[in-house]
Amino acid sequence: MSKTLTEIAQQLKEANKKVQLIYAFNGTGKTRLSREFKQLIAPKADGSEDDEEADPSELSRNKILYYNALTEDLFYWDNDLELDAEHKLKIQPNSFTDWVLKDQGQDQNIITTFQRYTNDKLTPRFNVERKEKDTDDKEITIKAFSEVTFSMESGDESHSGNLKISKGEESNFIWSIFYTLLELVIYVLNVPEPTDRETNAFDKLEYVFIDDPVSSLDENHLIELAVDVAQLIKSSESDVKFIITTHNPLFYNVLHNELNSDDGSYKKKSFEKYRMTKFDDGTYQLISQPNDSPFSYHLYLKSELEKAIESGQVSKYHFNFLRNILEKTSTFLGYKKWGDLLPRTDDGKTNPYEARIINISSHSKHAGEEVADLTEDDKRVLRYLVNEINSMYRFQQSES
Repeated sequence: MSKTLTEIAQQLKEANKKVQLIYAFNGTGKTRLSREFKQLIAPKADGSEDDEEADPSELSRNKILYYNALTEDLFYWDNDLELDAEHKLKIQPNSFTDWVLKDQGQDQNIITTFQRYTNDKLTPRFNVERKEKDTDDKEITIKAFSEVTFSMESGDESHSGNLKISKGEESNFIWSIFYTLLELVIYVLNVPEPTDRETNAFDKLEYVFIDDPVSSLDENHLIELAVDVAQLIKSSESDVKFIITTHNPLFYNVLHNELNSDDGSYKKKSFEKYRMTKFDDGTYQLISQPNDSPFSYHLYLKSELEKAIESGQVSKYHFNFLRNILEKTSTFLGYKKWGDLLPRTDDGKTNPYEARIINISSHSKHAGEEVADLTEDDKRVLRYLVNEINSMYRFQQSES
């Protein structure tokens, strides 16, 4: 039965599970779900939104700690456009980073975590407090831990100067701060008696909601991150519950396997897995995944592709689905190129037009989100290829 996002949030709350893992395509509403869930668990007295929405630590000191796209809004670049020399990642004033960096002194742990997932030579440096003149020649104080610069270190203790890191590296850095906070929270709450804890700031914490942690990592580092998150969750001995949403099938499957493993440290019955689907009318559904196997992403893509063909609602990005299915199937069957799986003509060769249209449509700059209309001939080719691949490789037909 389809539901609103508020009802989906209520369903997650009522499930009363230690961990709930959700897969959904980008654009389905994962970040909006995190906000709906936050509002359900820690509603505003007047129902209004304010700056606390982007300050997770204020929420963590009550009932919910969350990481989502809004967390990244705490950070912005000063690109030094005039001199193009002093690139700085600035941090909006907030208690989230203040607690981790100033109160707990976790800057070195953040740097270590960041380098583990990126490059051990790429080094963040937090600023110390300093005085400087503003544009009106007035003296102002730049607070400590309000700016970060990045440099590439070399073996002779020299460095490359201030670098403008990539968007993926920036997201990784912000995640490293959150992950360090999460480690601290779990460590603190694992002390059973509140009076024995080093801080009581998190005594009321009920939920941790993680929406799409770093997805720009290569597969090896993404697996490492998923394993780290799973082990951290499994180390939690308090009653805090975790909700994790992701659009990345590899991250989903690794978490599934890690949290579902029978190593005696975790109660699998308190772990639930879902796919979240959005319908054309703007409603949603959580579909439970089986406990005995991880999510078969390529089969889900095939099912979505067949639904689009049947309804006639085919868009350019559906060719991206087809390419993804072909890539995964070719790897499994031992072919070097996904194009080798395409139907053959009478002379034993593949049709170059079919490979070309898949390439063009799936390599668009915005192929994952693009909704451009296709010609009727394009739709016919897509329908033909899906039918042929189903027949040639004997895929089990999707259930309606």
